[in-house]
Amino acid sequence: MKLTGPSASRYFAKPDPARTGLLIFGADAMRVSLRRQEVIAQLIGPEGEAEMRLARIPAGDLRKDPAALMDAMKAQGFFPGLRVAFVEDATETTTPAIRAALEEWHPNDARLIVTAGNLTAKAALRKVFEDHANAYAIGIYDDPPSREEIEETLQKAGLTAIDPAAMTDLVALARDLDPGDFRQTVEKIGLYKYGDSTPLISADVAACAPATIEAGVDDLLSIVAEGRAGELGPMMQRLTGQGVNPVTLAIQSLRHFRALHAAASAPGGPAEGIARMRPPIFGPRRDRMLRQAQNWGMFRLEEALKHLIETDLTLRSSSRAPAMAVMERALVRLAMMARK
Repeated sequence: MKLTGPSASRYFAKPDPARTGLLIFGADAMRVSLRRQEVIAQLIGPEGEAEMRLARIPAGDLRKDPAALMDAMKAQGFFPGLRVAFVEDATETTTPAIRAALEEWHPNDARLIVTAGNLTAKAALRKVFEDHANAYAIGIYDDPPSREEIEETLQKAGLTAIDPAAMTDLVALARDLDPGDFRQTVEKIGLYKYGDSTPLISADVAACAPATIEAGVDDLLSIVAEGRAGELGPMMQRLTGQGVNPVTLAIQSLRHFRALHAAASAPGGPAEGIARMRPPIFGPRRDRMLRQAQNWGMFRLEEALKHLIETDLTLRSSSRAPAMAVMERALVRLAMMARK
């Protein structure tokens, strides 16, 4: 069975021990790893690994020895309690062994937890779990954490009294930081407020927040393509501080707008164009690029590509103009075009 949205969040917080197994897949290895840790900790408890009730099986080992997973699920430990067999970084080549283990599972066997990278809707590994009557498959995408997930993270750190302005700052921080970094920041805030019964305020968040936050080029391109010109300056400053090269920005901008142009010029419309892209695009990023392609249209995207090619040629020439300023001016022009 497939779980999404709030149902998936509730299952991560309190997994059902009667379920045969769970597949967690997604492009962001950090997000997948955090969710996997959360589920396993809930199933076997804090001492489960020390009591040898967790069997880790890398996908490479499973390919060499397909029976290893079945052995791990059927093995009986010295300590009482639920056991977990964990297959890490599974791929399509490990599907036969995983399918066999699911088919032979009995309630006294270990629960099966599998992690994988991005899987298409037709992927055999994904279908094994989605078609199973007693197992779940959950996709993890790169969308920001929900308010419910943020509050859950805060509660785990002992932060319950929070000023509304501070919560607004935390929500913004959750959007900018990777999940692992956000969790570490919240834990730091929890230690900062230890023994302090007063509500958490914005000044406390500012005192513990990272001095610099990593910015991604994908985030910058979304700002440009969606016409959010007011957010462009701060994002450019962050990327400049990270040492991102202007030529790199030009190359990735061209790649992004060429993809939008291919989608917008598809005979069957942008949705067909996005679906035909290789490598395939999934989840919120797919929806975002589809909206961008629909908003721009083929002819305006051709104009945008013309500006980007001219900018790329300027950056590679002997021009004395500051390279990052040239790139930023081009991106501002594109962001303004998106608003027309």
